[in-house]
Amino acid sequence: MLDAARLQSTFNAGLSFDDYLATGDENQRGAWRDVYDAAALSTAQQSLAESWTREIKVLVSSGIWCGDCVQQGPLIQRIADANPRIELRWIDRDQHLEFAESLKICGGLRVPVTLFMAEDFELVSIYGDRSLSRYRAMAARQLGAACVIPGAPLDSDELRDTQQDWLSEFERVALLLRLSTRLRQKHGD
Repeated sequence: MLDAARLQSTFNAGLSFDDYLATGDENQRGAWRDVYDAAALSTAQQSLAESWTREIKVLVSSGIWCGDCVQQGPLIQRIADANPRIELRWIDRDQHLEFAESLKICGGLRVPVTLFMAEDFELVSIYGDRSLSRYRAMAARQLGAACVIPGAPLDSDELRDTQQDWLSEFERVALLLRLSTRLRQKHGD
């Protein structure tokens, strides 16, 4: 069960982006950094992310070794970097296997799986393992199970579209939190 206490405990065990990257080898860290460097937000995206007023706790169950994580994780980090109200933590799926079991998608352990929570760790949304743009790009390349090799070049249109998918989910969560009756009563707004 994903109650607030369990989410808070797992979140508190999570790592910052830099600490998470430090768990990988040099090649893995380099692959993550390359995507991070290529994933700058546009001025409009930056302004949007800066406009969110509620605190958002974000926990990503990931694998430093995973191609989908390499090609999406840095995008998530870029969005979190745009607003100090977003607190982002990373956990390794395999080191937190019991928790990951509660996040199965289509009956399988997937990564990345991103949990969005309110300031008090109430669950708001679970998003993963790939955004719609990632699935569309994969379907265009091939059908069937696949995992891109970490460090493989990422098409710039796919990177841009995937970044927008993640930004849209962050925006959806930010609006849900801002319009929440419970939180509006709590904050008197």
